[in-house]
Amino acid sequence: MKHYILKSIYGVAILGCFTSCSDFLDTESPSQQTSQVIYENEGMARSAIMGVYSDLAGTYVYGQKMSVNWQGVSDIELASGYNNDPSKELTSDTGAANFYSDWYNHTVQWKYIFTMAERASTAVEGIRNSDAFKNGNKTMERFLGEALTLRSLSYFELVRRWGDIPYKEGTSASDLSNVYADKTSRDEIYEALVRDMQEAVDYLPWMGEVSEYNCERITKGFAKGLLARIALFAGGWSVRDGNQFTDDSNIEHYPAGTAGMGEMNGFYVGRVKNWKDYYAIAEQQCAELIGDAANPHHLDPDFGHIWKTVNHLDYNDYGENLFEVANGLGYSGDVGTLMGREMDGNIGFGNTGWGSSYVATNGYYFYSFTPSDSRRDYGCWWPKFTKESNVLTEQMRGDMLNVHLGKWCYFWTCDAYKTLAKAASGRPNTGINWILMRYSDILLMFAEARNALEGADSRNAVAGMSAREALEKVRERAFGAGSPEIKNYDSDFFNAIVNERAWEFGGEGIRKLDLVRWGLLDQKIEEMKEALVKIYDGQSEVKIFDKTYQPSQFPDKVYYKMKKGESGYPEVDIESVNFYRQLNANPDPDSYKELTWVRKVNNENDVVTRSVRILLCATGLRASYDYSALLGQLQYGSQINEKLVTYTMGNGVCNYRHFYSIYYDDIYKSNGYLRNSYGYDHSMD
Repeated sequence: MKHYILKSIYGVAILGCFTSCSDFLDTESPSQQTSQVIYENEGMARSAIMGVYSDLAGTYVYGQKMSVNWQGVSDIELASGYNNDPSKELTSDTGAANFYSDWYNHTVQWKYIFTMAERASTAVEGIRNSDAFKNGNKTMERFLGEALTLRSLSYFELVRRWGDIPYKEGTSASDLSNVYADKTSRDEIYEALVRDMQEAVDYLPWMGEVSEYNCERITKGFAKGLLARIALFAGGWSVRDGNQFTDDSNIEHYPAGTAGMGEMNGFYVGRVKNWKDYYAIAEQQCAELIGDAANPHHLDPDFGHIWKTVNHLDYNDYGENLFEVANGLGYSGDVGTLMGREMDGNIGFGNTGWGSSYVATNGYYFYSFTPSDSRRDYGCWWPKFTKESNVLTEQMRGDMLNVHLGKWCYFWTCDAYKTLAKAASGRPNTGINWILMRYSDILLMFAEARNALEGADSRNAVAGMSAREALEKVRERAFGAGSPEIKNYDSDFFNAIVNERAWEFGGEGIRKLDLVRWGLLDQKIEEMKEALVKIYDGQSEVKIFDKTYQPSQFPDKVYYKMKKGESGYPEVDIESVNFYRQLNANPDPDSYKELTWVRKVNNENDVVTRSVRILLCATGLRASYDYSALLGQLQYGSQINEKLVTYTMGNGVCNYRHFYSIYYDDIYKSNGYLRNSYGYDHSMD
């Protein structure tokens, strides 16, 4: 159970000596005298570090926003489901998820992450200047490793969500001389973060090597994994502002001719020309972690066990989770209540229920899985827990556009949470830790980097495996040892990596940003939309990831049995459901319940309404959209178009606009240094 880190974060009075130095970026800095006192004392330095850890669990960091709301729209995740008109959701997380976010979007702000970066910088500076560190104190070296990692993590989240941002390696000066600053190129920031992380890994212990250093503290394994993740983003694609950063001599432009990726108004998609250098760093860090005999991290042989333990507030027995943000029961964490297996409120388990659709998925993701993949029902969960005729039971749902995530479940939570939830009048914080990195990510990052540099079958001597072997190690857990499915994946190995990361990490805040750095976010969203409208159309084959379905494989009705489940109440027997085949009638009305599934093609109004919602999804990402070719393939294409043209589609100024806008208040307080890019200010003219 989690005790030590939570006591440190929530029970210690964290550095009451911070004083505000500016409204701009809401940064704070201790006095010179206080810093000298704090960082010569191990106990006080530790408290300062714990103060930065506490920021991780804040609502606008991993307590809610970065774990739930900001997952956004990808091909497998949806923010708050499908909206009738996402272009009007400008001042909410939903608006940002649909890439229409304007600079008045108060739910997408960076100040809390900048505050965390500033506190981490204060710790870095204080420890570096201390005599204890200069004299080789090992505890202070570990603290420096943690502080460097926390600062790098802060700026990493800022730069991959907002792009070019103000950046400084030190703390804010008391005279504010370094507070007001223009944007720094993301390439310079990534270079600095890589340098800091390369230093940090040498200071940190392995998980369990030193008392206190469990998965809720930063250890060598996570630091190496974070360095690899940063390096892959540093070498990845993103939209760029060529108006402010005019020198593109070191930037490779995205190949011309790809729909939704064209250059316009000075905005273009690019990556650094030396991207392979960053991929080499990622491969090296993952290989060293995989091949080190002291590495305490392993794949949990049971994928479901990962989620049952973290929901129960337990540590993983196999060290699968390299780092978890330590939430506190009743204090922080909305994971579970805001996304997960759905449960109605006021049925005996709490007023607000469980598993809201702040993040949900869809039938496209479900049908991307091979049926025997053990991860499928943790990625996609159809039933909800409710009451029927005043009897507690699970009930099958059939909405293809609102499938809940299956990795979080009320019945897996600990007794203390259940007691709290039943007594609370509102939505209590679950205290479920947010997993920032799992060991499977190390294997798949290694596979990706190795393949990009040397191919799928070239073995890395340090890791003792090839990219293909690393991928298949992850698949072996999903399908079981000896399964022929382990080697049954896309013949294009890069595509295999893209697919595998979707199946492995659905709902974990990874997919959208992965697609961004691959230059695939727009393409994959459009593939998802085309597949969904064709499923509802029911007239032609449907391509989903590496699979092709015929219309007859999507049933009009599903039939299913009930069983007594682990909750002790009647649950849907998922294995009994005919997800993949049409049945002409209920096979046994005495044993099977039935439910309408894919809407029948003669229900014109429903098909049209759902198709319009699907095609409107995420249409702020491109400058403009033209669905005429797709609609020409659909039996109700003209009716869909009649409704579709009444809505706004396209932002009009920029392709691949995946970054958030800078909040207007931060621009006003920047003394003229900052402005928005990618046409976000244009919408306010």
